[in-house]
Amino acid sequence: MALWDRVKESAASMQTQLNAKKNDLKSGAFREASLAMCALVAAADGSIDAAERHRVGQLITTNEVLRNFPPEDLKRRFEEKVNVLVTDFELGKVSLLQEIGKAAKKPAEARAVVQIGIVIGGADGSFDAAERAVVREACFALGLNPTEFDL
Repeated sequence: MALWDRVKESAASMQTQLNAKKNDLKSGAFREASLAMCALVAAADGSIDAAERHRVGQLITTNEVLRNFPPEDLKRRFEEKVNVLVTDFELGKVSLLQEIGKAAKKPAEARAVVQIGIVIGGADGSFDAAERAVVREACFALGLNPTEFDL
């Protein structure tokens, strides 16, 4: 099986698992951690262009699990998090990882945040090394073992 096919299959599998838990994923901490994860994945290489911002914003507002929240609110919060990274990537990254870490209190939410990172990272068919690295860092912030997610 080609690498691209494995990435697509993994992202689809994660989305299926998320959809099964959708009704349990409605807290503000989950929302904020998920959006922080999306911003980190989008800017994993240290920068984010307008097209990538738009693409990830679209993925967020059409994601079945994140539909528990108003789409315009999700977009606004995502943009705020991206702006933190654009202003100072390293400091912003630390801040967003701390925000992600707050979801560790609820193991199901913590795992769902990681799964969202994998879904967003793999949505274009390429879950590259930089994206995998930030999702792995998020695992550590959440107290999860990255190998549980094949990272």
